[in-house]
Amino acid sequence: MFTGIIETLGEVVEIKNEQNNVHFGIRSLLSHELKTDQSVAHNGVCLTVTHTVLQNADTHIHWVTAIHETLQKTNLGVWKVGSLVNLERCMKLGDRLDGHIVQGHVDQTGTCIELSEQGGSWLFTIAYTPLQKGYITVEKGSICVNGTSLTVVNAQKKQFSVAIIPYTYEHTNFQTLQVGDTVNLEFDIIGKYIEQLIKL
Repeated sequence: MFTGIIETLGEVVEIKNEQNNVHFGIRSLLSHELKTDQSVAHNGVCLTVTHTVLQNADTHIHWVTAIHETLQKTNLGVWKVGSLVNLERCMKLGDRLDGHIVQGHVDQTGTCIELSEQGGSWLFTIAYTPLQKGYITVEKGSICVNGTSLTVVNAQKKQFSVAIIPYTYEHTNFQTLQVGDTVNLEFDIIGKYIEQLIKL
């Protein structure tokens, strides 16, 4: 379970292919604190830390593995050495829920179709084709984009916008997001449950 509040950025420093799986080596300020078997959200994808390595005297990297389905349904398949990744460790019981309830299970991807600076902040418009009826956005509702908990503005049937304040822009990979880039989307779990209950 996560909150969508990004702790730090990681950098992909090594990629290894093994049959249908891909192993990613990530360097970050958190890597030295991570332990094998921990769950960490990478761009909103819950991945298990397989091991950590001391790269040099003061730099650690941690390794995670993505299976074929994950590579196909998220933007991990387009990662390359040098890609910046939003990282969040799982929440602790008793912590404040500063964002919203995020499972780390990406529903689908979207595409950035427009971005603009808005007097010191940034507005990103994301297009997507809903894969299920419950995969929708609502005005002022919550959405998780690349693991970041955000508030929806200008919700439409197949697109929505999110406003990014300077702090979020500087501390997440929104700073590198360009028109045409693919982003991971996780829709609000409460909305998905409500949609299922209506079907009963």
